[in-house]
Amino acid sequence: METTKDNFAAMTKKSDQHIVSWFRNAAPYINQHRGKTFVVFFSGTAIASEGFDELINDLALLHSLGIKLVLVYGARPQIESRLKLENIKPKYAQGLRITDEKSLDAVIEAAGRLRVLIEAKLTTSMENTPMSGSRIRVASGNFIVARPLGVKDGIDFGHTGEVRRVEVKAIQQQLESGQCVLLSPLGYSPTGEVFNLSAEEVATATACALHADKLILLNDGQLNRPLPAQLTLSEIAPLVKRRKLPDITLLHLHNAQDAILNGVPRCHIINRSIDGGLLQEFFTRDGVGTLISADGYEGLRLAETDDVAGILALIKPLEEKGKLVRRSREQLELEISHFFVIERDGMIIGCAALYPFKKEKLGELSCMAIHTDYRGDNRGDVLLDAIEKRARTLGLKKLFVLSTQAMHWFRERGFAVGKISELPVKKAKLYNYQRKSKIFFKNI
Repeated sequence: METTKDNFAAMTKKSDQHIVSWFRNAAPYINQHRGKTFVVFFSGTAIASEGFDELINDLALLHSLGIKLVLVYGARPQIESRLKLENIKPKYAQGLRITDEKSLDAVIEAAGRLRVLIEAKLTTSMENTPMSGSRIRVASGNFIVARPLGVKDGIDFGHTGEVRRVEVKAIQQQLESGQCVLLSPLGYSPTGEVFNLSAEEVATATACALHADKLILLNDGQLNRPLPAQLTLSEIAPLVKRRKLPDITLLHLHNAQDAILNGVPRCHIINRSIDGGLLQEFFTRDGVGTLISADGYEGLRLAETDDVAGILALIKPLEEKGKLVRRSREQLELEISHFFVIERDGMIIGCAALYPFKKEKLGELSCMAIHTDYRGDNRGDVLLDAIEKRARTLGLKKLFVLSTQAMHWFRERGFAVGKISELPVKKAKLYNYQRKSKIFFKNI
């Protein structure tokens, strides 16, 4: 019995430690996202799915953390069901629904019913949770001004329309007052007409008009393998040519392109079937979706003084294991101009330094480190390439490195074993015979 109690206590302690660790890691993101504007699209298929209640709960949690939410919902399957119920045959052309008078009634009915359903779920989303009693106020209305598509290639699209204008001030007023804004796939004209719109277009146009911090597209596409964790604009076209993707995923990639080109800094495509996908994407470092940005959120650059703390945190475990020579904060601050870093979403995950010996035309590659969570993706090669390019720019002819445990890695990249006598005189005098570091050279 005591053993069972001990096991249970140990399991409880381990679980508690995991929660504490997760919360500490999530804390920077909670602070980072507070007060930001997220535009979130989810489809009619998502609404009809079993996991929709969990999605609503997650959206409510985002709202409770101070994120300003604009929610845009689709209604395609619900419109199809309504048309079938009324014996109306759906008509399509050029990938768009043709919305005549009878079809428009079905569209309004389906979109209206979904609006009420979503508002009701948001109202009750905090029940039976530690935040029970919290209220989420929802604002929905005529925030989207639309115009007809008109006649294209001889086809009259009737009441199918496109976004003409987003009522930015009206939406911002609702967000500033603490309300969540809900937008349907319907738009309204100044003359009182109603138009059936693409919900994805509504979401994209709204994100652009609001200068939202993020456009989030919950994707229904079934992929043989997931999209890359991150994409830049220039990488989207080659990806589309290389892989056969579902139509909805192609549409979302196109939406993301439009949003970024119009000033939205980051777009996220997330598989809507992943339970807790929104929370994992925004409160863990690597997320579960695809982040699309203009220039990526991981990059190599020269280090700055503000990076010292991040470098120290990165190299400390390696110093304690004897893999790197210890460096003090003061030393790093003095030598920071020698360093390159790889930064990922505000965290230093890689570093390396080049110490030039110009008289001998040699350069020392030193303090190379990659965070344990990010090894195996060629980041070491990225750092080495940057060091080699900088060395050539400085007129150096060779690189050398002193290593106790990474010998094979350097040899696989063209380094050859050398001798102490081949080192610059100043470096040879400082050689630590107790560490017995191996010396390697590479022509550059």
